[in-house]
Amino acid sequence: MLKQRDLQDCSILFELMAHPDVFPFVRHKANSYEEFLFITRQAIELEEQGKMISRTIMDEWGNPIGNISLHDIEDGYGFLGTWLGKPYHGMGYNKPAKDAFFHELFHEQGINSIFMRIRKVNKRSYYAASKLPYATLANETRSCLYNEINQNEEIYDLFEITKDNYLLHTLREDYQQLEVTHLKEA
Repeated sequence: MLKQRDLQDCSILFELMAHPDVFPFVRHKANSYEEFLFITRQAIELEEQGKMISRTIMDEWGNPIGNISLHDIEDGYGFLGTWLGKPYHGMGYNKPAKDAFFHELFHEQGINSIFMRIRKVNKRSYYAASKLPYATLANETRSCLYNEINQNEEIYDLFEITKDNYLLHTLREDYQQLEVTHLKEA
């Protein structure tokens, strides 16, 4: 489902990112394939420096379909950026990609909080974030950070995913799966 960023995937990912329904919501935009290669090289270097964690999202056949990254890592937190190519919207790839990425971040990478800044005009992403049972709207609880990301004008909503909330959610989900399995066996 996820793999390390690789320059070999750039041609496919660039075409997917360039779609007008995707491009406006990508954090690191590239106007050409060469620029996308450069941005990908930078992402790989930033990961080596511990400032970013970035993965390519793959479909069930191993084709690259999008990207998920944690940007601006500092003191155990960072900002989430995710995009999927237009042909893959609404096909159920977002949740498993986030689950795999969050598992890696919280269990292997030592991250404590993930922030999502979502443009107020991006209703699709706002709706998706508000459906996550482990994410909380943090406009008021993290008002200093909210004000920082909206310095010039109010553009973004801020969501937070804490390690504790996410782990509690996964424990609850595992318990519910266990109950269902137990009931089926009875």
